[in-house]
Amino acid sequence: MEAFKDLVNTFSSPTILFTVTLASFFFIFPPSDWFDKWHRRLGLYLLWTKKGFIIITIGMLGFFIVGLGDANFRSIVLKPDNVPISGLIFLLFFFTWLSMRQAYRNDERMEAGEKPDEYYEPPNDKALVWPDLVYVEFISLILFSAFLMVWSVGLPAPIEEPANPTESPNPAKAPWYFLGLQELLVYFDPWLAGVVFPSLIIVGLMAIPFLDRNPEGSGYYSYKNRKFAIAMFMFGWLILWNMLIIVGTFLRGPNWNFFGPFEYWDIHKLEPLTNINLSEFVFVKWLQTGLPDNILIREMWGFVVLGIYFVILPPLLAKTLLKRFYDNLGSFRYAIFVVLLLTTILLPIKMYLRWIFNLKYIIAIPEYFFNI
Repeated sequence: MEAFKDLVNTFSSPTILFTVTLASFFFIFPPSDWFDKWHRRLGLYLLWTKKGFIIITIGMLGFFIVGLGDANFRSIVLKPDNVPISGLIFLLFFFTWLSMRQAYRNDERMEAGEKPDEYYEPPNDKALVWPDLVYVEFISLILFSAFLMVWSVGLPAPIEEPANPTESPNPAKAPWYFLGLQELLVYFDPWLAGVVFPSLIIVGLMAIPFLDRNPEGSGYYSYKNRKFAIAMFMFGWLILWNMLIIVGTFLRGPNWNFFGPFEYWDIHKLEPLTNINLSEFVFVKWLQTGLPDNILIREMWGFVVLGIYFVILPPLLAKTLLKRFYDNLGSFRYAIFVVLLLTTILLPIKMYLRWIFNLKYIIAIPEYFFNI
């Protein structure tokens, strides 16, 4: 058991955890035909069957039950603040499985020449508000009221002592729905993580009907003809939002250090990290000179890197990997699409740069509060 705990703690290090998760994600949600070929060859489509659901659910429950035997795991998972997040993990898996199962079933039905499950003939009779709607809502109200009452009695509310301005909790965590943004604050400046990225999320969601005009899958679940769109949505939703919430809840401990689920949250744990900017990498470490006084010369390498990433890379992708998207979307819609796509990919890239090279900022201009 101790060897198993050590293995899980090692696996929970950010570099290993995100690498395995990202690799698994693109094989489970294949965005292209190449990934889809391996998806079927490895039999990963069986995840969306009832047998796959039962096996994964039993595995998750078994992990939690075995983990509860460890005092460190138990203190984290059963903390009143964290109990809803534990439930969120199971609900997230269930509804993802349910939607993907329906999508694969519809793909199979349409390949056989049948209509999707969501297709229906207009009914001859009407569905009345009473009793068809109000009765179901009333029963649901009673059941959930009873559930919340049992929860409130059995689990004490996480109310702590009155706020003390001279003492801050360690770790100081935002509400669970903001933990993803709090995790981004580790890697990006507050104006980026707290303002620009949330705004881009909203703009990106608003732009979906403008960018994606494919009528396939409209009104019913389908994956075959919407692989890239669904994979990118799942990537943003599962990896860049929900996973960051789970990491911030269970793996971030005192001093915002990473801890494994079976590791004691030692408040005295200090990781010797020396985060440096790209300009310091170039001038100090590589060229072995001092930083130039001129801001533009000092940060020119960061501007070059981001210029290549956001200016030169999009047309190259339009001629190669994303040629099909460029032909379908046109110049203007493709430009919006590729900027949103590259911005999304920039998040895990910046995380890896921090974990592997201790890179703090690509462009660092603290004189004008402009850091990327």
